[in-house]
Amino acid sequence: MLITEIVRVALEAIRANKLRSFLTALGIIIGISAVIAMVALGEGAQRNVQARIQSLGVNTLVVRPGQEFFGGVDRGDTKLTAKDAAALLRNPKAVLDATPEMQRRLQVEYGTANGNLNVTGAWPSYFSIQNSKLASGRLFNQNEEKGRRRVAVLGATVGEDFLKAPTLSLIGQTIRIQSVPFQVIGVLEPKGSSGFQNPDDGLYIPLATAQFRVFGTDRVQSIDVQAVSDQQMDAALGEVDRVLRREHRRRATQPSDFTIRNQTTLVQTFQETTRTFSFLLAGIALVSLLVGGIGIMNIMLVSVTERTREIGVRKALGARKRDILLQFLIEALTLCMSGGALGVLLGISGALALQRLAGWNTAVSIDAVLIAFLFSAAVGIFFGLWPARRAAQLDPIEALRYE
Repeated sequence: MLITEIVRVALEAIRANKLRSFLTALGIIIGISAVIAMVALGEGAQRNVQARIQSLGVNTLVVRPGQEFFGGVDRGDTKLTAKDAAALLRNPKAVLDATPEMQRRLQVEYGTANGNLNVTGAWPSYFSIQNSKLASGRLFNQNEEKGRRRVAVLGATVGEDFLKAPTLSLIGQTIRIQSVPFQVIGVLEPKGSSGFQNPDDGLYIPLATAQFRVFGTDRVQSIDVQAVSDQQMDAALGEVDRVLRREHRRRATQPSDFTIRNQTTLVQTFQETTRTFSFLLAGIALVSLLVGGIGIMNIMLVSVTERTREIGVRKALGARKRDILLQFLIEALTLCMSGGALGVLLGISGALALQRLAGWNTAVSIDAVLIAFLFSAAVGIFFGLWPARRAAQLDPIEALRYE
């Protein structure tokens, strides 16, 4: 038989049982659509987390005080001060900038409204290190830092979420932090939550003002250090460790009394976590593909049984084993690939619907679409091969006698 004739016969067999063919391919349709939608959901989550963390500054190191022990007894955190940050900027090589930072949740009042906000005291360089952009107004400067001026910069959603007023309308107004009046001079652009904190709900004041007018301590909770580039992160880490050990007069035999956290490592951890999440979702969806493939094999076996006399007639008229094998393989492949095409459309539509209606972040991957479609073809070949071989090996005489 000619290949065109084999294809025509296979397609006619599918058209002759349209409803059964659709129900047979339904498992593949659901499996492919589930794979694409789940992978799109995982990919979207991964990109969203990566963008959020990068917006907080990727080429940065965070120095925190370590634990101090005396005689085996924990005496609490060791001391970090603004002088440590200044030491990092004296003769920097791999370090571009640094800022000490201290945070505390405090009561903030505006008129009759109040809220418990995360108040951050830092140097003016904090905003460039953290990639914070100004939406309106201005940032506080070095003179205001040294003069301990009572000025504040608000996160993007502080007004709406806590102070019952549009955030931009608070510029020029006076708010009270722990009953100390501060003038609002600027509002930052929204950045979104990183999963640990939400900078949009924060309030930022000069470090010296925070230390001596609000917090009452010269200690800082951390020092944010910006490296010259992503490629010099390791060099910056070594430089920070060397300078701070010298400032804290730590001997070579003594451990460091501070810890350094690499933001790049945090990004990689999040990426690995979301990638694992994506693989888990795709694996669950692949199970439905396998179930669909088993359904196709089952229906194809039933079809072989129903068309035993037809197979006998074709063999009696000269059809070879490979012709019968190819015919049934084409039927299984057509069912799976048509189901795969419908599943691709349904999966992309589902991902877009999740994004628009539910507000979830999704990203349809072309690679995932191609792999899912090719996998549907592989399912058709794998699960269609046994029924096709069974049809091809039928004895024509026995087939003609079949009732």
